[in-house]
Formats: sequence, C-alpha cells, structure tokens
Amino acid sequence: MGGESIGPEDNSDRRTSPGAFFRGFLREPRQVGSVIPSSRYLERRILDASELTHVRRVVELGPGTGGTTRTFLQNLGQDARLLSIELSPHFHELLGDIADPRFINHLGSAENLAEILASHQLDKADVVISGIPFSKMPEDVGSRVARAVNDNLAEGGRFIAYQFRSDVARITDPIMGPHDSCVLELRNIPPMRVYRWCKAAG
Repeated sequence: MGGESIGPEDNSDRRTSPGAFFRGFLREPRQVGSVIPSSRYLERRILDASELTHVRRVVELGPGTGGTTRTFLQNLGQDARLLSIELSPHFHELLGDIADPRFINHLGSAENLAEILASHQLDKADVVISGIPFSKMPEDVGSRVARAVNDNLAEGGRFIAYQFRSDVARITDPIMGPHDSCVLELRNIPPMRVYRWCKAAG
C-alpha cells in the first residue's frame, strides 16, 4: 500500500507520495485500508514475515501506489517474479511506472487468483502478501479471497496480511488454520497487525 521514495530525481517519488495515496483513498475509500502509504517499519515487518530472499513466485494483493512493491522487488532474487493484483484502475495506472522485468501489473480481483496466475503462465505462489482491507469487504467476498489464496499457495507457502483490524484472522483461520504469528507495528499510521499463515503439506 505504498512506501518510501527511492530518489529525488525519480518520478515515482511524486506518484507514491502520501498525496497520491490520499487521492486514491478519496476516489475509492472502500478499497483502501489507510489514507497514507506504509512506513518503512511496517515494510520491514512484512519482509521479516514473508522471507522473500529465496522464493520464486510472489503475489501482492492491493499494492496501492507501489511503495511496498518496490521494496519487495529490492529483496527478491533476479529469477523471481512478482505479480501485483490491483482492483483500482487509478492505482493500477500508477503501478505502470515500475520498470522491472520481474514485475507483472494486473488489474483485477484477488477472488480470481487462479485464473490470473494461469493467464501469466505462473505456478502456485510461494508467498502471497495482502494489503487489501478485509474489514471493508463483505464477508462472503473476504472468504472467497481467503479460499483463493489457500488454493493457489504452494505447499509450505506463506500468506502475509497486514491489516488495521482483526477481520482477516476471523475469516482466514477457518480456511487455512490458525495463523502462526501476529505482530503489531505501532510505527505506522494507523498501527498495523502483520498476520502470517503457513500452508502445510497436503
């Protein structure tokens, strides 16, 4: 859902700024979990939970303006792929500024994860990271998203969700089993919980 700028001369500074993020929130408030991008402290919590260094296929649900996306790309290997799925046309357009051959920018719904992976010739994900606000979804939609994640996560894969409220755990635990960690990061506005589920073999 956004993050740090990457250089004073880079056009992405302007497009991933708090102002750009807030404009996206005003356009589609039900699809955005916060009014400003994620802090570097929250990004570090997400990186620690997801262990991206040695994975090949990563899916980001709700990347926003792309601050977190750029951070993930900085921590992925050169043979990895990062697929972002964004429901907002406004944010999807901003993500088009990311010029990295490992990055795939897809406009669509996380409910259709299986079809989206297939359309890009990708196998099941090693890691799925979600910033989409489960607290703002109808419960049946949240359940479909959680099932899509579970069904399209490789054995031993990880689902990471950073959320303001605990709805994601209430919805996902019955589908994936109890989450194995939840860390509260106070150095973010608003404070965010980072949940993790690991998919067991079989």
